[in-house]
Amino acid sequence: MSDTVTTVLVLCTGNSARSVLAEVLINDLGGGRWQAYSAGSHPAGRVNPLSIAVLNENGHSTEGLRSKSWDEFAQAGAPRMDLVITVCDNAAGEVCPIWPGHPSKVHMGFPDPAAAEGSDEERLAEFRKVYAMIKAKVGRLIELGPQRAEEVSQ
Repeated sequence: MSDTVTTVLVLCTGNSARSVLAEVLINDLGGGRWQAYSAGSHPAGRVNPLSIAVLNENGHSTEGLRSKSWDEFAQAGAPRMDLVITVCDNAAGEVCPIWPGHPSKVHMGFPDPAAAEGSDEERLAEFRKVYAMIKAKVGRLIELGPQRAEEVSQ
């Protein structure tokens, strides 16, 4: 593990909602001691607009967020990860690339807010609910530290 900054890669299938929310929360709550990135096995190509809305209403910057492939982080020159977190069951079950540095891996499953149906307000409510769930787990992870990430996943 890194002495100063813990680097984290948050994975999901589409990299449009849960993994992006977690990336932003880890970076913001980590106080400069954590650096998070997110990616997907089959990226959606854009961040879900409701993810952006929830992040904005909670005071987070959304500048530079994009949906990207996990292949970017398996390439030479990619940031070396200390921890890889899967946030959806599909990504947890997929065969991942070999990550430089052989980071620890943990699964923290959350419901997919992008799959929510109903009115715009009902769908936004689901994004808010999942955001709160991710925020609670990320806060606990940062409190305990990366060595105890498995405890947070339970």
